[in-house]
Amino acid sequence: MRYFIRLSYNGIRYHGWQIQKSGLTVEEILEKCLSHLLGKSIDLIGGGRTDKGVHAKEFFAHLDSEKQLDKKLVIKLNAFLPKDIVVYGFYLVAPQAHARHSANSRTYLYRISLSKKTFYTELSWQCKYEQLNIDLMNKASELLQKYNNFSSFCKDNISNCYAKIKYAHWCYKGGKLLFEIKANRFLRNMVRSLIGTLLNIGKEKININQFCEIVDAKDRQRSGPSVPARGLFLKKICYPKAIFL
Repeated sequence: MRYFIRLSYNGIRYHGWQIQKSGLTVEEILEKCLSHLLGKSIDLIGGGRTDKGVHAKEFFAHLDSEKQLDKKLVIKLNAFLPKDIVVYGFYLVAPQAHARHSANSRTYLYRISLSKKTFYTELSWQCKYEQLNIDLMNKASELLQKYNNFSSFCKDNISNCYAKIKYAHWCYKGGKLLFEIKANRFLRNMVRSLIGTLLNIGKEKININQFCEIVDAKDRQRSGPSVPARGLFLKKICYPKAIFL
C-alpha cells in the first residue's frame, strides 16, 4: 500500500528536505523515526526539495507499507520527532501516486519583517525598506505568467528550466511585506532569486523593461541577489483528488 504523509517543519537547522552526504536533513530524521517505529527500513520520496534553512508549512512525502498506517502512528511519530518537525497524517493513495511527480502545483510564501521583531528572527527576513514601489513589483510579478523558461533564476546548470507560474503577488500585512507565488514546479533557488530581482524593481534600480530583459537573457548572472532562506516557506502542495483513496 502507498501512503502520503503530510508534515510541516521549521527548516532553520536543516540542510533542506533531501538527505545529503553532509548536513542534517528533515528526510533523514523522519526516515529514522519511521524505520524504528515500523521495524523495517523506510525510504521516503519527498514532494520536492527545499534549500537549506527554508521552512515548510505543508509538505508531502510518500512511502510504501504492508502495514496500515493510522492516527496511533502519527501520535507515536510526533513523540519521537524533534519539536521543529510535525506530522499531521497518513493518507492512502493510488499505487502510482507520486509525492513529487503527481503534484499539480506548489505555492511558496516569503516574509519580510519591516522592523525588528523578537519572535520572527528565524521565520522572516528582517530588512527595513522605507520606500518600495509595490505597484511596479506587482506589475513585474504579473508578467511572469507570460514566460516559461526561468534559467535566469536557476542556481543549477540544467537543461529543463521550464515552469508555468500561475500566480505571483506582493502585499503588506501586519507590519510585514509578503510575497506569494504559485507554479507547477520551481527550480533550485528560483524563488529567492526572483524575489531579489523584484526588490530591485521596488527600489527602482531597474525598470520593467530591464526586468523582462533579465528573464529573456536566460542567464543567472543577470538576475538580482538571492534573499535569505529564513523568510521562505513552502506553503502548499496541491494534488489531483483522484489519487486519494
